[in-house]
Amino acid sequence: MANDLDKPKDSRQGTEGLLQSLRELIQGARQKALRAVDAVQVQTCWEIGRHIVEFEQGGAARAEYGTRLLPILAESLAREFGRGFDATNLRHMRVFYQAFPIRDALRPELSWTHYRTLLKANSEVARSWYMAEAATQGWTTRALERQINTLYYERLLATSDRPAVEQEAVSAAASLQLPETLFATR
Repeated sequence: MANDLDKPKDSRQGTEGLLQSLRELIQGARQKALRAVDAVQVQTCWEIGRHIVEFEQGGAARAEYGTRLLPILAESLAREFGRGFDATNLRHMRVFYQAFPIRDALRPELSWTHYRTLLKANSEVARSWYMAEAATQGWTTRALERQINTLYYERLLATSDRPAVEQEAVSAAASLQLPETLFATR
């Protein structure tokens, strides 16, 4: 069986084109898989938050039982499904649902980590703005966290030199835009 080195030069070049097409196909499929997993995780966290909030609001002795509810749920869920369901994360899911009560308004481009980061924004208006910017600008979670921590939205509102603030934020976010891969290549 002959290998590429035994083939004429023009045949190897044709093979390189095929290999490049296959690489792009595989990379695209991996990105789609990553986005699908992220979307399902976000929807699941939102639904868990909704169930917890509805259960708490429906309970007669909500105030006294509510303080014990998350540790009770966490103990059972973490034992069965892993540490992603500890009391802290369940609390995040509850707050996530309360902050984003309309599931269809969630952006599919964003991961659960993006949404947990968005919960740190100072107001509902700022949170919505950061959510839209993170989705349209393709911010990583590190870039989003930096923008929230440096009050990018608030600085834009307060400045008379908007282009300078935007340029600084774009430059800083670009330095944090590291490729995030789900699948390692060998």
